[in-house]
Amino acid sequence: MTDTTARKPRPRRTFSAFGDVRKMPSDYEIVTHGQNWTLRQNRLSAFEQNPSSPANLWFLTYREGSPLQAEDWDQYRDPDALMYRTYVTAQAQAEATLQGALQAHADVQADASLSAGSVALLARLFTPSRYLVHGMQQVEAYIGYLAPSSYITNAAGFSTADLLRRVTTVAYRTRELQINRPESGIGADERAIWQDDTAWQPTRQAIEYALVSYDWGEAFTALNLVLGPTLDDVLFTQLGDAARGNGDNLTWLLSTYLAADSQRRAKWSRAVAELAVSQRPANREVIAKWVTRWAERADAAAHGLGQLLETLPEQGIAADEVVAKARTARETFLHGLLDADTTTSQPTSQAG
Repeated sequence: MTDTTARKPRPRRTFSAFGDVRKMPSDYEIVTHGQNWTLRQNRLSAFEQNPSSPANLWFLTYREGSPLQAEDWDQYRDPDALMYRTYVTAQAQAEATLQGALQAHADVQADASLSAGSVALLARLFTPSRYLVHGMQQVEAYIGYLAPSSYITNAAGFSTADLLRRVTTVAYRTRELQINRPESGIGADERAIWQDDTAWQPTRQAIEYALVSYDWGEAFTALNLVLGPTLDDVLFTQLGDAARGNGDNLTWLLSTYLAADSQRRAKWSRAVAELAVSQRPANREVIAKWVTRWAERADAAAHGLGQLLETLPEQGIAADEVVAKARTARETFLHGLLDADTTTSQPTSQAG
């Protein structure tokens, strides 16, 4: 006789935070999912305070009230699936390579052989860039703090660490050049250049506006989708090429090594934008509006910095060419994102 008694479902022992899943979450998902405390389930507000407290109203306005919304931000996954262990391992190896290049050039006293134009370019463009990058670091940290998913928070957190690494590298080179080329003003003039040099003012204006773009979606678009791709092309690719063309191989190497961090930020940021557009097609218009606003500022910043690349080294790059290349880099990065045929998902509810 066959026993037809219905079997009682086995109780789920773990991973219930992921819902009705049929496969074991990855290590990356286990340590990342649901880790943003301000997004806990059944909450009345972001923080356990009066819902009308300034902190709660801030999150309500600039995260929950952002024009950039998705059906489920927790569907996002970092393409590199970074968690603390994998990030630290990768960056330890990257830093060892970078430090090796610095040491090798120091051993042969490479700074002594730099041309006057190369030193001037480093003094006016490279070493003052730490002020810009520190501003980028603050905006990235803000994006992570207000992000609507812990998966985005973690990705932004690692990019914040990348930008700190970049600031540290520029600061190290600043001190090294200050010692080896004391006549250059390097190590003493950067703040004045950042605040007063005409070529830097469009860039300073752009990053300062980004610092007061409180909506998390606009801050994300401004830095990760527009300013980052544009200015990184100027300060990594084009500065590196100009440095190499003028015999400064170390600056070219450092630019190449640090660009890997920028490329990783671009990858996860593009994935966030694609998720937003695929889940809610109306986000194309939201992102496009912000991209248009910030592209004008990014191009003005690229032109200002391009004037330094044109006039300072012995073999320069025309400022208009700098802008064109930076704009192409940004447009290549954004290509297809805002096109109506880039998503095959069915339109979802526009409520919320």
